[in-house]
Amino acid sequence: MELCSPFKTLLKPHSTHHTPDLSFSSSFSTFPLQTHFKKPRITKPSCRNFCISVVSEDPQELPKNSPQRLLRELAERRKLKRFLNSPQLSLKAFPLLSSCLPSSRLTNADKAWIDEYLLEAKQALGYPLEPSDRLGDDNPAKQFDTLLYLAFQHPYCERTKARHIRSGNSRLGFLGQYVLELALAEFFLQRYPRESPGPMRERVYALIGKRYLPKCIKAASLQNLVFPFDNMEKLIRKEREPPVKSVFWALFGAIYLCFGMPEVYRVLFEVFGMDPEAEDCQPKERRQLEDVDYVSVEFEGRKLSWQDVAAYKASLVLFVLSLLPPEDALFTHPRLFRACVPPGMHRFRGNIWDYNCRPQVMQALGYPLKMTDRIPDITQARNIELGLGLQLCFLHPSKHKFEHPRFCYERLEYVGQKIQDLVMAERLLMKHLDAPGNWLQEKHRRLLMNKFCGKYLREKYLHRLILYSEQVQDAYEHNRRMRNPATTSVQQAIHGLAYTVYGKPDVRRLMFEVFDFEQIQPKAIVNV
Repeated sequence: MELCSPFKTLLKPHSTHHTPDLSFSSSFSTFPLQTHFKKPRITKPSCRNFCISVVSEDPQELPKNSPQRLLRELAERRKLKRFLNSPQLSLKAFPLLSSCLPSSRLTNADKAWIDEYLLEAKQALGYPLEPSDRLGDDNPAKQFDTLLYLAFQHPYCERTKARHIRSGNSRLGFLGQYVLELALAEFFLQRYPRESPGPMRERVYALIGKRYLPKCIKAASLQNLVFPFDNMEKLIRKEREPPVKSVFWALFGAIYLCFGMPEVYRVLFEVFGMDPEAEDCQPKERRQLEDVDYVSVEFEGRKLSWQDVAAYKASLVLFVLSLLPPEDALFTHPRLFRACVPPGMHRFRGNIWDYNCRPQVMQALGYPLKMTDRIPDITQARNIELGLGLQLCFLHPSKHKFEHPRFCYERLEYVGQKIQDLVMAERLLMKHLDAPGNWLQEKHRRLLMNKFCGKYLREKYLHRLILYSEQVQDAYEHNRRMRNPATTSVQQAIHGLAYTVYGKPDVRRLMFEVFDFEQIQPKAIVNV
Protein backbone atom coordinates (compact mmCIF):
# COMPACT_ATOMS: atom_id res chain seq x y z
CA MET A 1 0.00 0.00 0.00
CA GLU A 2 1.36 3.40 -0.95
CA LEU A 3 0.24 6.60 0.73
CA CYS A 4 0.65 10.06 -0.74
CA SER A 5 -0.01 12.78 1.79
CA PRO A 6 0.08 16.56 1.46
CA PHE A 7 1.56 16.85 4.92
CA LYS A 8 5.09 18.01 5.43
CA THR A 9 7.73 15.30 5.34
CA LEU A 10 9.12 14.19 8.62
CA LEU A 11 12.73 14.23 7.51
CA LYS A 12 14.60 17.15 6.14
CA PRO A 13 16.26 16.66 2.79
CA HIS A 14 19.77 17.25 4.16
CA SER A 15 19.39 14.78 7.03
CA THR A 16 22.11 12.14 7.14
CA HIS A 17 20.40 9.75 9.55
CA HIS A 18 19.57 6.38 8.00
CA THR A 19 17.67 5.17 11.06
CA PRO A 20 15.58 8.02 12.40
CA ASP A 21 13.94 7.94 15.80
CA LEU A 22 10.27 8.83 15.78
CA SER A 23 8.64 9.52 19.15
CA PHE A 24 4.90 9.13 19.78
CA SER A 25 3.26 10.37 22.96
CA SER A 26 0.90 7.98 24.68
CA SER A 27 -1.87 8.72 27.13
CA PHE A 28 -1.21 5.47 28.96
CA SER A 29 2.39 6.14 29.89
CA THR A 30 4.53 9.14 30.62
CA PHE A 31 7.64 7.90 28.87
CA PRO A 32 8.10 8.23 25.11
CA LEU A 33 7.59 5.24 22.84
CA GLN A 34 10.38 4.88 20.29
CA THR A 35 10.04 3.00 17.01
CA HIS A 36 12.99 2.26 14.73
CA PHE A 37 12.72 1.76 10.96
CA LYS A 38 15.54 -0.07 9.27
CA LYS A 39 15.04 1.36 5.79
CA PRO A 40 12.80 4.38 5.76
CA ARG A 41 11.18 5.22 2.45
CA ILE A 42 9.77 8.69 2.77
CA THR A 43 9.36 10.51 -0.50
CA LYS A 44 8.01 13.85 -1.42
CA PRO A 45 4.36 13.53 -2.45
CA SER A 46 3.74 13.92 -6.15
CA CYS A 47 0.10 14.92 -5.82
CA ARG A 48 -1.75 17.39 -3.72
CA ASN A 49 -4.70 15.15 -3.00
CA PHE A 50 -4.51 12.33 -0.53
CA CYS A 51 -4.59 9.12 -2.55
CA ILE A 52 -4.34 5.47 -1.63
CA SER A 53 -3.46 2.72 -4.05
CA VAL A 54 -3.92 -0.89 -3.00
CA VAL A 55 -2.30 -3.73 -4.91
CA SER A 56 -4.17 -6.99 -4.46
CA GLU A 57 -2.37 -10.28 -4.53
CA ASP A 58 -2.85 -12.27 -7.71
CA PRO A 59 -4.34 -15.70 -6.94
CA GLN A 60 -2.07 -17.23 -9.58
CA GLU A 61 0.96 -16.08 -7.60
CA LEU A 62 -0.13 -18.00 -4.52
CA PRO A 63 1.97 -21.04 -3.63
CA LYS A 64 0.93 -24.25 -5.29
CA ASN A 65 -0.16 -25.91 -2.04
CA SER A 66 -1.72 -22.78 -0.56
CA PRO A 67 -5.15 -23.39 1.03
CA GLN A 68 -6.57 -20.22 -0.56
CA ARG A 69 -5.52 -21.36 -4.03
CA LEU A 70 -6.93 -24.84 -3.52
CA LEU A 71 -10.26 -23.42 -2.33
CA ARG A 72 -10.49 -21.13 -5.35
CA GLU A 73 -9.77 -23.97 -7.76
CA LEU A 74 -12.35 -26.17 -6.02
CA ALA A 75 -15.01 -23.43 -6.31
CA GLU A 76 -14.24 -22.95 -10.00
CA ARG A 77 -14.50 -26.68 -10.65
CA ARG A 78 -17.87 -26.85 -8.90
CA LYS A 79 -19.14 -23.90 -10.90
CA LEU A 80 -17.94 -25.46 -14.15
CA LYS A 81 -19.50 -28.82 -13.30
CA ARG A 82 -22.83 -27.17 -12.44
CA PHE A 83 -22.75 -25.24 -15.71
CA LEU A 84 -21.96 -28.31 -17.82
CA ASN A 85 -24.75 -30.29 -16.14
CA SER A 86 -27.27 -27.49 -16.65
CA PRO A 87 -30.42 -28.36 -18.64
CA GLN A 88 -29.65 -25.32 -20.80
CA LEU A 89 -26.89 -27.33 -22.51
CA SER A 90 -28.91 -30.52 -22.95
CA LEU A 91 -30.60 -29.86 -26.31
CA LYS A 92 -28.19 -29.40 -29.19
CA ALA A 93 -30.91 -29.64 -31.84
CA PHE A 94 -32.96 -26.77 -30.33
CA PRO A 95 -30.53 -24.13 -29.04
CA LEU A 96 -33.16 -21.44 -28.45
CA LEU A 97 -35.42 -23.83 -26.55
CA SER A 98 -32.46 -25.11 -24.56
CA SER A 99 -31.44 -21.58 -23.56
CA CYS A 100 -34.89 -20.98 -22.00
CA LEU A 101 -34.82 -24.07 -19.78
CA PRO A 102 -34.05 -23.57 -16.06
CA SER A 103 -30.37 -23.21 -15.23
CA SER A 104 -30.54 -26.11 -12.75
CA ARG A 105 -32.70 -29.17 -12.39
CA LEU A 106 -36.13 -28.87 -10.82
CA THR A 107 -36.36 -29.61 -7.10
CA ASN A 108 -38.97 -31.59 -5.19
CA ALA A 109 -40.87 -28.38 -4.45
CA ASP A 110 -41.06 -27.64 -8.17
CA LYS A 111 -42.30 -31.14 -8.93
CA ALA A 112 -44.92 -30.81 -6.19
CA TRP A 113 -46.39 -27.75 -7.96
CA ILE A 114 -46.34 -29.63 -11.26
CA ASP A 115 -48.19 -32.59 -9.76
CA GLU A 116 -50.83 -30.35 -8.19
CA TYR A 117 -51.54 -27.65 -10.77
CA LEU A 118 -50.10 -28.57 -14.17
CA LEU A 119 -53.02 -30.74 -15.30
CA GLU A 120 -55.42 -27.88 -14.64
CA ALA A 121 -53.29 -25.52 -16.73
CA LYS A 122 -52.99 -27.96 -19.64
CA GLN A 123 -56.71 -28.66 -19.61
CA ALA A 124 -57.54 -24.94 -19.68
CA LEU A 125 -55.17 -24.39 -22.61
CA GLY A 126 -56.47 -27.40 -24.55
CA TYR A 127 -53.43 -29.68 -24.43
CA PRO A 128 -53.26 -33.45 -23.78
CA LEU A 129 -52.96 -34.37 -20.12
CA GLU A 130 -50.20 -36.93 -20.64
CA PRO A 131 -46.72 -35.90 -19.44
CA SER A 132 -44.75 -34.31 -22.23
CA ASP A 133 -41.49 -36.05 -21.31
CA ARG A 134 -42.83 -39.22 -22.94
CA LEU A 135 -42.38 -37.64 -26.37
CA GLY A 136 -39.31 -38.26 -28.50
CA ASP A 137 -36.09 -36.32 -28.15
CA ASP A 138 -36.55 -34.84 -31.62
CA ASN A 139 -39.83 -33.20 -30.58
CA PRO A 140 -39.48 -29.76 -28.94
CA ALA A 141 -42.81 -30.28 -27.15
CA LYS A 142 -41.03 -32.72 -24.84
CA GLN A 143 -39.99 -29.76 -22.68
CA PHE A 144 -43.48 -28.22 -22.59
CA ASP A 145 -44.29 -29.28 -19.02
CA THR A 146 -41.13 -27.64 -17.69
CA LEU A 147 -41.67 -24.42 -19.63
CA LEU A 148 -45.35 -24.30 -18.68
CA TYR A 149 -44.38 -24.58 -15.02
CA LEU A 150 -41.87 -21.74 -15.40
CA ALA A 151 -44.48 -19.58 -17.12
CA PHE A 152 -46.78 -19.57 -14.09
CA GLN A 153 -44.03 -18.71 -11.57
CA HIS A 154 -44.39 -14.95 -11.80
CA PRO A 155 -42.03 -12.69 -9.78
CA TYR A 156 -44.63 -12.14 -7.05
CA CYS A 157 -45.11 -15.77 -6.01
CA GLU A 158 -43.17 -17.73 -3.41
CA ARG A 159 -41.30 -20.03 -5.76
CA THR A 160 -39.37 -17.18 -7.40
CA LYS A 161 -37.04 -17.03 -4.42
CA ALA A 162 -35.15 -19.78 -6.24
CA ARG A 163 -32.82 -18.23 -8.79
CA HIS A 164 -33.42 -20.78 -11.56
CA ILE A 165 -37.18 -20.23 -11.34
CA ARG A 166 -37.02 -16.45 -11.23
CA SER A 167 -34.60 -16.27 -14.14
CA GLY A 168 -36.49 -18.87 -16.17
CA ASN A 169 -39.79 -17.01 -15.94
CA SER A 170 -38.28 -13.65 -16.83
CA ARG A 171 -36.44 -15.10 -19.85
CA LEU A 172 -39.64 -16.68 -21.17
CA GLY A 173 -41.51 -13.41 -20.68
CA PHE A 174 -38.75 -11.52 -22.47
CA LEU A 175 -39.21 -13.75 -25.52
CA GLY A 176 -43.00 -13.96 -25.32
CA GLN A 177 -43.67 -10.24 -25.60
CA TYR A 178 -41.94 -10.03 -28.98
CA VAL A 179 -43.63 -13.23 -30.18
CA LEU A 180 -47.03 -11.70 -29.44
CA GLU A 181 -46.22 -8.42 -31.15
CA LEU A 182 -44.97 -10.13 -34.31
CA ALA A 183 -47.95 -12.51 -34.42
CA LEU A 184 -50.49 -9.71 -34.13
CA ALA A 185 -48.59 -7.48 -36.57
CA GLU A 186 -48.72 -10.20 -39.24
CA PHE A 187 -52.37 -10.88 -38.48
CA PHE A 188 -53.55 -7.28 -38.77
CA LEU A 189 -51.40 -6.56 -41.84
CA GLN A 190 -53.19 -9.38 -43.66
CA ARG A 191 -56.61 -8.66 -42.20
CA TYR A 192 -56.55 -4.95 -43.06
CA PRO A 193 -54.51 -4.64 -46.28
CA ARG A 194 -55.33 -0.95 -46.76
CA GLU A 195 -54.84 0.29 -43.20
CA SER A 196 -51.82 2.25 -42.00
CA PRO A 197 -49.75 0.94 -39.05
CA GLY A 198 -51.06 3.61 -36.65
CA PRO A 199 -54.53 2.09 -36.17
CA MET A 200 -52.98 -1.38 -36.10
CA ARG A 201 -50.84 -0.48 -33.11
CA GLU A 202 -53.97 0.69 -31.30
CA ARG A 203 -55.68 -2.61 -32.07
CA VAL A 204 -52.70 -4.57 -30.74
CA TYR A 205 -52.63 -2.55 -27.53
CA ALA A 206 -56.36 -3.08 -27.03
CA LEU A 207 -55.81 -6.84 -27.26
CA ILE A 208 -52.62 -7.40 -25.25
CA GLY A 209 -52.25 -4.20 -23.23
CA LYS A 210 -51.60 -4.97 -19.57
CA ARG A 211 -54.85 -3.38 -18.42
CA TYR A 212 -56.83 -5.81 -20.62
CA LEU A 213 -54.93 -9.00 -19.80
CA PRO A 214 -56.74 -9.89 -16.51
CA LYS A 215 -59.96 -10.22 -18.51
CA CYS A 216 -58.24 -12.69 -20.87
CA ILE A 217 -56.80 -14.72 -18.00
CA LYS A 218 -60.26 -14.98 -16.45
CA ALA A 219 -61.78 -16.02 -19.79
CA ALA A 220 -59.36 -18.97 -19.88
CA SER A 221 -60.06 -19.85 -16.19
CA LEU A 222 -56.41 -19.45 -15.24
CA GLN A 223 -56.82 -16.83 -12.53
CA ASN A 224 -56.60 -19.42 -9.74
CA LEU A 225 -53.18 -20.52 -10.98
CA VAL A 226 -51.89 -16.96 -11.10
CA PHE A 227 -53.41 -15.97 -7.73
CA PRO A 228 -53.88 -19.23 -5.77
CA PHE A 229 -54.56 -17.45 -2.46
CA ASP A 230 -56.29 -14.23 -3.57
CA ASN A 231 -59.41 -13.20 -5.40
CA MET A 232 -58.22 -11.44 -8.55
CA GLU A 233 -61.33 -9.27 -8.73
CA LYS A 234 -60.64 -7.72 -5.32
CA LEU A 235 -57.02 -6.81 -6.02
CA ILE A 236 -56.12 -3.29 -7.05
CA ARG A 237 -54.61 -2.69 -10.48
CA LYS A 238 -50.97 -2.46 -9.44
CA GLU A 239 -51.26 -5.79 -7.61
CA ARG A 240 -53.27 -7.52 -10.34
CA GLU A 241 -51.75 -6.45 -13.65
CA PRO A 242 -47.97 -7.11 -13.22
CA PRO A 243 -48.34 -10.82 -12.28
CA VAL A 244 -50.87 -11.39 -15.05
CA LYS A 245 -48.65 -9.71 -17.62
CA SER A 246 -45.63 -11.76 -16.53
CA VAL A 247 -47.55 -15.05 -16.80
CA PHE A 248 -49.18 -14.08 -20.11
CA TRP A 249 -45.92 -13.18 -21.84
CA ALA A 250 -44.05 -16.20 -20.48
CA LEU A 251 -46.89 -18.50 -21.50
CA PHE A 252 -46.66 -17.48 -25.15
CA GLY A 253 -42.89 -17.73 -25.03
CA ALA A 254 -43.27 -21.37 -23.98
CA ILE A 255 -45.92 -22.08 -26.64
CA TYR A 256 -43.80 -20.51 -29.37
CA LEU A 257 -40.75 -22.57 -28.42
CA CYS A 258 -42.60 -25.88 -28.32
CA PHE A 259 -45.29 -25.58 -31.01
CA GLY A 260 -44.50 -22.58 -33.22
CA MET A 261 -46.46 -19.56 -34.38
CA PRO A 262 -49.68 -21.32 -35.56
CA GLU A 263 -50.31 -22.52 -32.02
CA VAL A 264 -49.80 -18.98 -30.74
CA TYR A 265 -52.77 -17.87 -32.85
CA ARG A 266 -54.96 -20.72 -31.59
CA VAL A 267 -54.32 -20.04 -27.93
CA LEU A 268 -54.60 -16.30 -28.40
CA PHE A 269 -57.98 -16.26 -30.13
CA GLU A 270 -59.56 -19.56 -29.11
CA VAL A 271 -58.46 -20.08 -25.51
CA PHE A 272 -58.25 -16.47 -24.38
CA GLY A 273 -61.17 -15.43 -26.56
CA MET A 274 -59.68 -12.29 -28.07
CA ASP A 275 -62.02 -10.62 -30.54
CA PRO A 276 -60.46 -8.17 -33.02
CA GLU A 277 -63.95 -6.92 -33.92
CA ALA A 278 -64.89 -6.02 -30.35
CA GLU A 279 -65.94 -2.44 -29.79
CA ASP A 280 -63.13 -1.67 -27.35
CA CYS A 281 -60.54 -2.97 -29.84
CA GLN A 282 -61.37 -0.46 -32.55
CA PRO A 283 -58.93 2.41 -33.18
CA LYS A 284 -59.96 5.97 -32.67
CA GLU A 285 -61.47 7.75 -35.64
CA ARG A 286 -59.08 9.74 -37.78
CA ARG A 287 -59.01 11.25 -41.22
CA GLN A 288 -58.24 8.53 -43.72
CA LEU A 289 -56.60 9.15 -47.07
CA GLU A 290 -58.52 7.72 -49.99
CA ASP A 291 -56.88 4.54 -51.25
CA VAL A 292 -57.52 4.14 -54.96
CA ASP A 293 -54.95 1.40 -55.58
CA TYR A 294 -55.58 -2.29 -55.92
CA VAL A 295 -54.89 -4.99 -53.36
CA SER A 296 -54.10 -8.63 -54.08
CA VAL A 297 -57.02 -10.83 -55.08
CA GLU A 298 -56.91 -12.88 -51.87
CA PHE A 299 -57.55 -9.73 -49.79
CA GLU A 300 -60.27 -8.24 -51.97
CA GLY A 301 -63.76 -8.23 -50.52
CA ARG A 302 -63.10 -10.22 -47.33
CA LYS A 303 -61.34 -10.07 -43.98
CA LEU A 304 -59.02 -12.91 -43.15
CA SER A 305 -59.73 -14.68 -39.86
CA TRP A 306 -57.16 -15.99 -37.43
CA GLN A 307 -57.87 -19.51 -38.71
CA ASP A 308 -56.83 -18.41 -42.21
CA VAL A 309 -53.61 -16.89 -40.94
CA ALA A 310 -52.79 -19.85 -38.67
CA ALA A 311 -53.51 -22.43 -41.39
CA TYR A 312 -51.39 -20.48 -43.85
CA LYS A 313 -48.50 -20.28 -41.37
CA ALA A 314 -48.79 -24.01 -40.71
CA SER A 315 -48.64 -24.77 -44.44
CA LEU A 316 -45.53 -22.60 -44.74
CA VAL A 317 -43.90 -24.55 -41.93
CA LEU A 318 -44.61 -27.80 -43.77
CA PHE A 319 -43.13 -26.36 -46.96
CA VAL A 320 -39.98 -25.32 -45.11
CA LEU A 321 -39.60 -28.75 -43.51
CA SER A 322 -40.08 -30.53 -46.83
CA LEU A 323 -37.23 -30.66 -49.28
CA LEU A 324 -39.44 -29.83 -52.27
CA PRO A 325 -41.39 -26.60 -51.83
CA PRO A 326 -44.19 -25.83 -54.29
CA GLU A 327 -43.13 -24.52 -57.67
CA ASP A 328 -45.00 -21.23 -57.29
CA ALA A 329 -43.39 -20.40 -53.90
CA LEU A 330 -41.75 -17.10 -54.74
CA PHE A 331 -41.30 -15.99 -51.14
CA THR A 332 -40.98 -17.42 -47.68
CA HIS A 333 -44.05 -15.42 -46.57
CA PRO A 334 -45.85 -14.66 -49.85
CA ARG A 335 -49.17 -13.48 -48.42
CA LEU A 336 -47.41 -11.14 -46.02
CA PHE A 337 -45.31 -9.79 -48.90
CA ARG A 338 -48.43 -9.09 -50.95
CA ALA A 339 -50.03 -7.41 -47.94
CA CYS A 340 -47.07 -5.03 -47.55
CA VAL A 341 -46.05 -4.41 -51.18
CA PRO A 342 -49.05 -3.23 -53.25
CA PRO A 343 -49.46 -4.58 -56.80
CA GLY A 344 -49.29 -1.04 -58.15
CA MET A 345 -45.57 -0.89 -57.39
CA HIS A 346 -44.98 -2.38 -60.83
CA ARG A 347 -45.56 1.06 -62.31
CA PHE A 348 -42.18 2.10 -60.82
CA ARG A 349 -40.32 -0.66 -62.61
CA GLY A 350 -37.65 0.77 -64.90
CA ASN A 351 -37.61 4.30 -63.44
CA ILE A 352 -34.47 6.29 -62.65
CA TRP A 353 -34.15 4.93 -59.10
CA ASP A 354 -34.48 1.39 -60.45
CA TYR A 355 -31.54 1.89 -62.80
CA ASN A 356 -29.24 4.10 -60.73
CA CYS A 357 -29.87 3.25 -57.07
CA ARG A 358 -31.20 -0.30 -56.93
CA PRO A 359 -27.87 -1.91 -58.00
CA GLN A 360 -26.07 0.00 -55.25
CA VAL A 361 -28.55 -1.15 -52.62
CA MET A 362 -28.48 -4.76 -53.76
CA GLN A 363 -24.69 -4.81 -53.78
CA ALA A 364 -24.49 -3.33 -50.28
CA LEU A 365 -27.03 -5.82 -48.90
CA GLY A 366 -25.71 -8.86 -50.77
CA TYR A 367 -28.83 -9.33 -52.91
CA PRO A 368 -30.10 -11.32 -54.64
CA LEU A 369 -29.40 -14.41 -52.58
CA LYS A 370 -28.54 -17.59 -54.42
CA MET A 371 -31.65 -19.78 -54.58
CA THR A 372 -32.00 -23.19 -56.19
CA ASP A 373 -35.26 -23.01 -58.13
CA ARG A 374 -36.32 -25.76 -60.47
CA ILE A 375 -37.82 -23.20 -62.85
CA PRO A 376 -35.54 -20.29 -63.91
CA ASP A 377 -38.51 -17.96 -64.35
CA ILE A 378 -39.22 -18.26 -60.63
CA THR A 379 -35.78 -16.84 -59.81
CA GLN A 380 -36.26 -13.97 -62.23
CA ALA A 381 -39.72 -13.16 -60.88
CA ARG A 382 -38.44 -13.17 -57.29
CA ASN A 383 -35.61 -10.80 -58.15
CA ILE A 384 -38.04 -8.40 -59.86
CA GLU A 385 -40.34 -8.36 -56.84
CA LEU A 386 -37.32 -7.94 -54.56
CA GLY A 387 -36.22 -4.87 -56.53
CA LEU A 388 -39.69 -3.33 -56.29
CA GLY A 389 -39.77 -4.07 -52.57
CA LEU A 390 -36.41 -2.37 -52.10
CA GLN A 391 -37.68 0.71 -53.90
CA LEU A 392 -40.70 0.73 -51.59
CA CYS A 393 -38.33 0.56 -48.59
CA PHE A 394 -36.71 3.81 -49.73
CA LEU A 395 -39.97 5.65 -50.51
CA HIS A 396 -40.51 8.28 -47.82
CA PRO A 397 -44.20 8.98 -47.00
CA SER A 398 -43.80 12.55 -48.24
CA LYS A 399 -43.27 11.33 -51.81
CA HIS A 400 -46.54 9.61 -52.79
CA LYS A 401 -48.54 8.94 -49.63
CA PHE A 402 -51.13 11.69 -50.05
CA GLU A 403 -52.13 10.40 -53.49
CA HIS A 404 -51.34 6.70 -52.91
CA PRO A 405 -51.37 5.92 -49.16
CA ARG A 406 -49.63 2.55 -49.45
CA PHE A 407 -46.78 3.70 -51.70
CA CYS A 408 -44.38 4.21 -48.78
CA TYR A 409 -42.35 2.08 -46.41
CA GLU A 410 -44.74 2.23 -43.42
CA ARG A 411 -46.19 -1.29 -43.60
CA LEU A 412 -42.81 -2.91 -44.25
CA GLU A 413 -41.36 -0.83 -41.44
CA TYR A 414 -44.03 -2.12 -39.05
CA VAL A 415 -43.34 -5.80 -39.67
CA GLY A 416 -39.60 -5.12 -39.86
CA GLN A 417 -39.55 -3.57 -36.42
CA LYS A 418 -41.29 -6.61 -34.92
CA ILE A 419 -39.11 -9.24 -36.60
CA GLN A 420 -36.03 -7.20 -35.70
CA ASP A 421 -37.06 -7.25 -32.04
CA LEU A 422 -37.69 -11.00 -32.08
CA VAL A 423 -34.43 -11.87 -33.84
CA MET A 424 -32.40 -9.79 -31.39
CA ALA A 425 -34.25 -11.33 -28.43
CA GLU A 426 -33.46 -14.85 -29.66
CA ARG A 427 -29.84 -13.88 -30.18
CA LEU A 428 -29.47 -12.51 -26.66
CA LEU A 429 -31.15 -15.53 -25.08
CA MET A 430 -28.75 -17.94 -26.75
CA LYS A 431 -25.73 -15.75 -26.10
CA HIS A 432 -26.32 -15.01 -22.39
CA LEU A 433 -27.51 -18.23 -20.77
CA ASP A 434 -27.28 -17.02 -17.18
CA ALA A 435 -28.76 -13.55 -17.65
CA PRO A 436 -32.21 -12.73 -16.21
CA GLY A 437 -34.93 -11.23 -18.35
CA ASN A 438 -34.61 -7.70 -16.95
CA TRP A 439 -30.94 -7.53 -17.91
CA LEU A 440 -31.71 -8.91 -21.37
CA GLN A 441 -34.45 -6.32 -21.80
CA GLU A 442 -32.07 -3.47 -21.09
CA LYS A 443 -29.42 -4.97 -23.37
CA HIS A 444 -32.03 -5.39 -26.10
CA ARG A 445 -33.14 -1.78 -25.76
CA ARG A 446 -29.60 -0.45 -25.97
CA LEU A 447 -28.72 -2.51 -29.04
CA LEU A 448 -31.85 -1.51 -30.95
CA MET A 449 -31.99 2.17 -30.09
CA ASN A 450 -33.49 4.05 -33.01
CA LYS A 451 -30.48 6.31 -33.38
CA PHE A 452 -28.18 3.30 -33.69
CA CYS A 453 -30.41 1.59 -36.27
CA GLY A 454 -30.27 4.65 -38.46
CA LYS A 455 -26.55 4.92 -37.87
CA TYR A 456 -25.93 1.44 -39.27
CA LEU A 457 -27.73 2.39 -42.48
CA ARG A 458 -25.82 5.66 -42.76
CA GLU A 459 -22.51 3.85 -42.36
CA LYS A 460 -23.33 2.03 -45.61
CA TYR A 461 -24.11 5.42 -47.25
CA LEU A 462 -27.57 4.15 -48.17
CA HIS A 463 -29.37 7.13 -46.63
CA ARG A 464 -28.49 9.15 -49.72
CA LEU A 465 -30.82 6.99 -51.81
CA ILE A 466 -34.03 7.72 -49.87
CA LEU A 467 -36.72 9.33 -52.04
CA TYR A 468 -38.26 12.45 -50.45
CA SER A 469 -40.57 15.07 -51.82
CA GLU A 470 -38.88 18.30 -52.87
CA GLN A 471 -40.20 20.24 -49.89
CA VAL A 472 -39.07 17.64 -47.37
CA GLN A 473 -35.75 17.20 -49.16
CA ASP A 474 -34.97 20.89 -48.67
CA ALA A 475 -35.99 20.75 -45.01
CA TYR A 476 -33.98 17.59 -44.28
CA GLU A 477 -30.86 18.58 -46.18
CA HIS A 478 -29.19 20.42 -43.32
CA ASN A 479 -31.22 19.08 -40.37
CA ARG A 480 -29.86 15.87 -38.97
CA ARG A 481 -32.50 15.56 -36.24
CA MET A 482 -35.28 15.49 -38.81
CA ARG A 483 -33.46 13.21 -41.24
CA ASN A 484 -32.27 10.48 -38.88
CA PRO A 485 -35.72 9.03 -38.00
CA ALA A 486 -36.27 8.42 -41.71
CA THR A 487 -33.06 6.39 -41.91
CA THR A 488 -34.23 4.31 -38.95
CA SER A 489 -37.52 3.61 -40.70
CA VAL A 490 -35.76 2.56 -43.90
CA GLN A 491 -33.52 0.24 -41.90
CA GLN A 492 -36.52 -1.49 -40.34
CA ALA A 493 -38.35 -1.64 -43.68
CA ILE A 494 -35.38 -3.48 -45.19
CA HIS A 495 -35.60 -6.05 -42.39
CA GLY A 496 -39.32 -6.43 -43.05
CA LEU A 497 -38.72 -7.02 -46.75
CA ALA A 498 -35.99 -9.56 -45.99
CA TYR A 499 -38.39 -11.42 -43.69
CA THR A 500 -41.21 -11.59 -46.23
CA VAL A 501 -38.97 -12.61 -49.15
CA TYR A 502 -36.28 -14.85 -47.63
CA GLY A 503 -37.45 -15.45 -44.06
CA LYS A 504 -35.93 -15.01 -40.63
CA PRO A 505 -32.42 -16.32 -41.54
CA ASP A 506 -31.92 -13.41 -43.91
CA VAL A 507 -32.92 -10.95 -41.19
CA ARG A 508 -30.20 -12.48 -39.01
CA ARG A 509 -27.72 -12.13 -41.86
CA LEU A 510 -28.54 -8.46 -42.35
CA MET A 511 -28.49 -7.61 -38.66
CA PHE A 512 -25.34 -9.42 -37.60
CA GLU A 513 -23.26 -9.71 -40.76
CA VAL A 514 -24.15 -6.78 -43.02
CA PHE A 515 -25.02 -4.06 -40.50
CA ASP A 516 -23.27 -5.59 -37.45
CA PHE A 517 -25.86 -4.64 -34.84
CA GLU A 518 -23.73 -6.00 -32.00
CA GLN A 519 -20.83 -3.62 -32.49
CA ILE A 520 -19.81 -1.83 -29.32
CA GLN A 521 -20.99 1.75 -29.31
CA PRO A 522 -18.68 4.39 -27.78
CA LYS A 523 -19.93 6.05 -24.65
CA ALA A 524 -20.83 9.70 -24.83
CA ILE A 525 -18.21 12.06 -23.42
CA VAL A 526 -19.69 14.27 -20.73
CA ASN A 527 -17.89 17.52 -19.99
CA VAL A 528 -18.05 18.29 -16.29
